Amino acid sequence: MILTLTPNPSVDHTLEVDGLVRGEVLRVRATRAHPGGKGVNVARALSGADVPTRAVLPVGGGGGAELSALLGGLPRATVPIEGETRANITVAEPDGTTTKLNAPGPVLSPTEVGALLAVVEDELTRGPDWIVACGSLPGGATADFYVRVAELAARYGVPLALDSSGEPLAEAAHAGSVALLKPNHEELEELAGRDLPTVGDVVSAAREVLSWGNEQALVTLGGHGAILVDDTCSWWARGPLVRARSTVGAGDCALAGFLSQDGPPDKGLARAVSWGAAAVSLPGTTVPTPEDVAAHETTVVAEPDPHQRIDRL
Repeated sequence: MILTLTPNPSVDHTLEVDGLVRGEVLRVRATRAHPGGKGVNVARALSGADVPTRAVLPVGGGGGAELSALLGGLPRATVPIEGETRANITVAEPDGTTTKLNAPGPVLSPTEVGALLAVVEDELTRGPDWIVACGSLPGGATADFYVRVAELAARYGVPLALDSSGEPLAEAAHAGSVALLKPNHEELEELAGRDLPTVGDVVSAAREVLSWGNEQALVTLGGHGAILVDDTCSWWARGPLVRARSTVGAGDCALAGFLSQDGPPDKGLARAVSWGAAAVSLPGTTVPTPEDVAAHETTVVAEPDPHQRIDRL
């Protein structure tokens, strides 16, 4: 069973337009609303593949009520808050270009942050196989929030997968004890403090991050697949070219795919890229079904050419 934590969930509204033109009145061809937040997306993808999962998230106000309704029967533990659960907007164009407008979200009180961590600890006592902590932090949660989650996970012997960015990612990565870090290319560059134009640069930076006390890094590269790095080996997987409808949530689905089954690292990486490619081919933040994933075969290369430039893949 995989436990997910989304400290700053959302309702994600997707608007499909023929083209985004600033300052113009645009006609929307289709609208969709999905439950959002990176950990929520991971849980939805896992549940759709019949992998036991449970989501932990705060909810509040009318946005929280809408989010709960959209989640349907997804197993979850919610923490009530006074603030309003945020709503995000994605504008999707036919060529796959997506423009996201992400609201900051509510401000949690110290009591609400404590209650969220208490629920996480209670869930950890039940012995999940993983805890997946994802996304931005709401106001009121300090940058060391994921460090505190890592300490709880270590206390109960549960491996932590972390997908975040900026200061919260840096704090947790430098503290160590993360079993799986899942930055994208840009987030790893920010974490390393330098450009990473080649496959070798990505592997080297990932190894540097692992030297801080972490175990594995799954670095997603958008349409160029993903690279998995541990302290001894690296693998690069690429999927087929797909017609992109929306890139929102693709990285979350890739993480879900990686964690969905036990097995050797290269097989997990292949699943990650297949799930991510399937998500890109779907509208909004729709998560792929096993049938969607089956259509996306991947190629995995061990110890890929370090001189290959990412921008020329």
